[in-house]
Amino acid sequence: MISFNQVTKIYPNGVKALDKVSLDIKQGEFVAVIGRSGAGKSTLIRAINKMHDITDGTLTVNNIDVKSLKGTALRKYRHGIGMIFQSFNLVNRTTVIKNVLVARVPDMNILRVLFGLYGKQDKLAALMSLDKVGILEKSYSRVDQLSGGQQQRVALARTLTQNPKIILADEPVAALDPVTARQVMDYFLQINREMNITIVINIHHVDLALEYAYRVVGIKDGQVIFDGSPSEVNEDIIAQIYAGEEEDL
Repeated sequence: MISFNQVTKIYPNGVKALDKVSLDIKQGEFVAVIGRSGAGKSTLIRAINKMHDITDGTLTVNNIDVKSLKGTALRKYRHGIGMIFQSFNLVNRTTVIKNVLVARVPDMNILRVLFGLYGKQDKLAALMSLDKVGILEKSYSRVDQLSGGQQQRVALARTLTQNPKIILADEPVAALDPVTARQVMDYFLQINREMNITIVINIHHVDLALEYAYRVVGIKDGQVIFDGSPSEVNEDIIAQIYAGEEEDL
């Protein structure tokens, strides 16, 4: 379980990104976090894997105090949490399978890492992950030959090769066209259902959040102002969550 208890995050410039957030997410849930730009969505997600340190409160994942983690303990903890970014974070000039195999590096000794000596089980795990997201036939293609949607599926396959219990996704479909975005979301949903992996996704597209997630969390000014099922979301709630966004555009 992921548990936020009165979590606050204040950046060095004085911006309060999270303001006494309390939130529990159970294993196997598919949670979409929505809100206007700058509401604190990314900070919330990135606090879970300690990409951002929290300022106050407690954040625990499976009874581990995230704030206290450092060094080897932090690296081990992060290995169980996959992270998907809007920008894919792939090495464009190498093959798809080599990008996916990077997920196995934490389990390898330094010599194997330096010489790229991946074992049979590593390669099999990578190929199985690529097959899971429907892109096995591109295993030995260069990443820069793929479309944006295909690249995001490679990023998802890389994450699956970690054998994560949790996948965090920070605007994973923001750069994709509507049809491709739904294709990628289909794979997130399939993985969640078939593998019982907890998925917490920060997404600006409210329609996709309501279509795919089992639970929607609305953030405004660093505070949770809605937490419920998609069926509970109505126009008044959307207006409350996104109030003021037009003035920012």
